[in-house]
Amino acid sequence: MARKFLKKITPDPKKVTENRFLKIFGKLIHDPGLWHLNRYSASGAFAVGLFMCFMPIPFQMVVAAGLAIWFRVNLPLSLIVCWVTNPITIPPMFYFAYLVGTWVLSWPPSEFDFELSFEWLGNELVHIWQPFLLGCFICATVASFIGYHAISLSWRYHVVMAWKARQQKWKEKLLHTLHLDHDCDKESAPKGQSEQKKGSEQ
Repeated sequence: MARKFLKKITPDPKKVTENRFLKIFGKLIHDPGLWHLNRYSASGAFAVGLFMCFMPIPFQMVVAAGLAIWFRVNLPLSLIVCWVTNPITIPPMFYFAYLVGTWVLSWPPSEFDFELSFEWLGNELVHIWQPFLLGCFICATVASFIGYHAISLSWRYHVVMAWKARQQKWKEKLLHTLHLDHDCDKESAPKGQSEQKKGSEQ
């Protein structure tokens, strides 16, 4: 179930390999290990993607692809999880990260408008970079940790449930077979008794 769902949400491999920003990795993105889907590769992909979601840098997907190659986790999943960061989610996510940083440093927070651009990084980040970057790193680490273990546990749960379902199916099949054999024995018993009775009469 987990494998089928993750395969369903992963982007088309052709679109990934033909992405002009990912061509900088050359033949590395064609490594079969980056496209294989198992518990480790899926969990690691979510960890990479969620970590990059809280990194306030342009071209998050490119960096996520590099980390996926480095850690040899599922490349398409690493990229699609990065899509959690979008124009709608960016302001609340990064302002929350900023608040986390101010809380850790015990600094008074202030309001700001975040933009994922080099201009914003150059002009605005200089005023709030300490609590903001600290908060981003903390949130990225926590999200990555939770994402990794959540997917790993979910994958294991579905594997165990699938195994139990197979066991139950085998058990029902065995009981059905034994029941048929028992019925056959009951049907053959009267016939044997009648032949024995007939022989005794003679």
